[in-house]
This record gives sequence, C-alpha cells and structure tokens, in this order.
Amino acid sequence: MNSILPLLQQTQQASASVRRLSDAQRSQLLNELAEIVEQSKILIMSENQKDLDLMDKTDPKYDRLLLNENRIQGLADSLREVALLPDPTGEVLTERNLENGLNIKKIAVPMGVVGVIYESRPNVTIDVASLCLRSGNACVLKGGKEAFFSNSCLVGLIHQILAKFGVADEAVLLLPTDRKFTEELLKATRFVDIIIPRGSDSLIQFVRQNSLIPTIETGAGVVHTYVESSADLAKAKDIIVNARVSRPSVCNSLDCAIIDEAIIEQFLPMLVEDFKKWNVGIYADEKAYAVFEKIGYENLHHAQPEDFGREWLDYKISIKTVTNIDQALSHIQAFSSRHSEAILTQNQAFAARFLAEVDAAAVYHNASTRFTDGGQFGLGAEIGISTQKLHARGPFALEKLVTEKWIVIGDGQVRW
Repeated sequence: MNSILPLLQQTQQASASVRRLSDAQRSQLLNELAEIVEQSKILIMSENQKDLDLMDKTDPKYDRLLLNENRIQGLADSLREVALLPDPTGEVLTERNLENGLNIKKIAVPMGVVGVIYESRPNVTIDVASLCLRSGNACVLKGGKEAFFSNSCLVGLIHQILAKFGVADEAVLLLPTDRKFTEELLKATRFVDIIIPRGSDSLIQFVRQNSLIPTIETGAGVVHTYVESSADLAKAKDIIVNARVSRPSVCNSLDCAIIDEAIIEQFLPMLVEDFKKWNVGIYADEKAYAVFEKIGYENLHHAQPEDFGREWLDYKISIKTVTNIDQALSHIQAFSSRHSEAILTQNQAFAARFLAEVDAAAVYHNASTRFTDGGQFGLGAEIGISTQKLHARGPFALEKLVTEKWIVIGDGQVRW
C-alpha cells in the first residue's frame, strides 16, 4: 500500500452512515458488540497471545498489552455502560429569536472523523470505537505493531456488527502499523477532523510537532503525591502503596512521593514492607536515601536529576523530601505533566491551597490518584486523560466527542 488517503476518504464517507443511525440503533449496536466480544473470548486471547509472545515479559508495556478473561469481560461491560449513556448529539445549547424573525440555535453535533494513535493497549480499540460510534463519529485507529494481532481481531468483530446495521467497515478503520502511515495520517486535513495521541511522551511530542490536524494530547502522566506533616500516616501509607503498585503501567499511577522532612523518620519505614513485597525500586534524594539505607532496604538508588519528572510505568518510585508546602508546590510545578496530583494532609488550609494552585487535570485531597479514569468519574469509557486546556481536560469521554453547529431558520429574510 502506497497511500492511506483512499481509505481515509472512505472513512469520511462512512461517517455519514454513522450519523444517520438513531440513538436507539447506536445503543443496540454497542450491546450486540458486547455480546460478540463475550462470545469470542477464546479467539481474542489466542490472538492477544501472538502479540504477547513477541514482547519481553519485563517490558512495562507487557501488562498494558495483556487481554485475559477478566479484562475482556471488562471490555464487554464497558460497551454496555457506554450504550446506556445519553446521546451527546442533538442537544440544543442555546436558542433565540432575532428581531428580524430569524430563529437561531446552537446544537451539539458529531466531530466527524476522529483519529487516535496509540501504543500497546488493545482495550483502546474497543474504548475508542464505542465512544465514537455512540456519539455519531467514525474513527481511524493507528495502533502499535506490538498489538497488531489483538487490534485486528477486535476490529474484525466490530466490522461484523457494523455490517448488521448497514454501516461500512471503514467507519472503524484500523490502519497498517507502518510508521510512514502515521505521518500521512497527520497531514490528512481533508479527511480527519481531530487527532488524539495516547501513549508515551515521545509519541505525544511527535504528533504535536508533525500534525496539521487539531490535536488533543492524552496519556503521559508524571504523577506526584505530597505527604504533608499533618497527614494521617496510616492512610497515607495505603494511598502511596496503592497509587504505585496497583497497576504501575497506567498513566494515573504514582511516580514521585514528596514527603515533609519532619515525618520521614516515622513515615518512610511504614512503606518498606509493602514495597519489599512488590520489589519496588526506590530512587531517593539524600535525606530519604539515608532513612531507607538505615533500614536496609535493598532495591535502593540515589536519585539522579532525571529521575524527577520521569514517568516510570514500572515498580519504581522517586522520593523527594521538602521542608514545607511551598517547596512541594514548586517541585510539582517544575516536574508535573499536569495529569493528576495529590496532597495528603489534615490541614484544611493547605489542602485548599493545593487544590487551587496546582495546575493539573485532576487534583486530589486524601485519595489515590488511581481514580483519574472516565469510568471511575461516572463518564463511562474514555479515549484518554487530556492534559491540555482547550476543548477537553481530564477524562476524554463521550461528552467531549462533539462540536457545535448553528441552525438558522428564516422566512425570506435578506441582509443588505
């Protein structure tokens, strides 16, 4: 294949057939897709295993790639949840009658064609397709080569259901994995309306620098949690451990714990038992290092400058000590990717200041950052977590896959 432009043109044409589906038909389509996903678990896991066999099990992306029976059931459940969400299109956002008799109103309409470039995670294939179809959009999927068999299998199932509803396969288009097609996709302004990169910072920066299509950034998360000296340390220990080890390869997992110096002798030893269980690599500044060294923690390293501001995506964590909230806020401002940030404190004034001043899509007081998720926020599935400020910020879910259109109704009015 020399060019994907003919395919993209077909997707643009197919988007009209998606828009023509009624609200009930879109919901029914997703429910039937959920059924076929459940019925195809063995097939999906078999194709997924082909991808897993080509990846080193120690690679942080391995967990992202894995589709087991529980995760596949989660995909089916997510499809049903999206089917129940209200249709975001057709809503009248504003309406008025002008003195000249014109009736004008602004309504929410589908984006058109949504392009998503992503790495490793085949669940994104289902999430994106479900959200786009539910909101009347077509989608172009550019998955990574490491998930080729998994993505191809899932898109094949989607196409089976699209055919039942008279929608062309190209309404959910899976592009070849060759990188040259990524660059062509980013220039296809005639056929694609928005590009959403989901994955590593390098992927996001590549798309940002090369796309001629409007882009919404999602994925990369350098996440901090500040344990202030008044925090309930038992709860803080559970939150830090959960945020780091519950699913280390996801973007809302904890990368750097910021600890008040006043409590490091008391608090850091509380982490050791759980961190040993998961063999967490600790990259500590000098004061934190001394505490862990005295305890005899083995997987301990001197933090280097580049270890702050690093998204680990692994069983590793940076530890930064500070003397007050000002230093904590300064560190977060310097190294945050504006994804999710948390403060653990019983000082309500400090909490209020943190929530007001920290510039991130989601900010937390006394809770794990692992909750930054469309499903957890009651939005259903998501395309990703947007870390920018235009159009969408935080979980990029169904409600944000629309744009606006002005409808003007007249009776012969003219303007000279």
